[in-house]
Amino acid sequence: MNFFMTFILIFSSLLLASDSVSTDKEKQERLEKQIQIEMEREKKYAKEQTFYQQGNYDLKGSEVNKDSLSTLPDLEEDEFDMDSVYD
Repeated sequence: MNFFMTFILIFSSLLLASDSVSTDKEKQERLEKQIQIEMEREKKYAKEQTFYQQGNYDLKGSEVNKDSLSTLPDLEEDEFDMDSVYD
């Protein structure tokens, strides 16, 4: 029985470790892809050397990457009491 419990413990820890490595790898791949996109955009702006007006901007490129939202940590909300500010 002890052998079985030890095996389960080691196996589960290996699974958790491999999952975090694959998550880091995916995160790095997303980062590299976004860096390449931004570098191409900067090359375009450097070549054109113009100031863009409101209608010329590509606002789709400024949206949040939905793939990266799952990796963000949850934010803790603090209680803010305005009564203590005026004392």
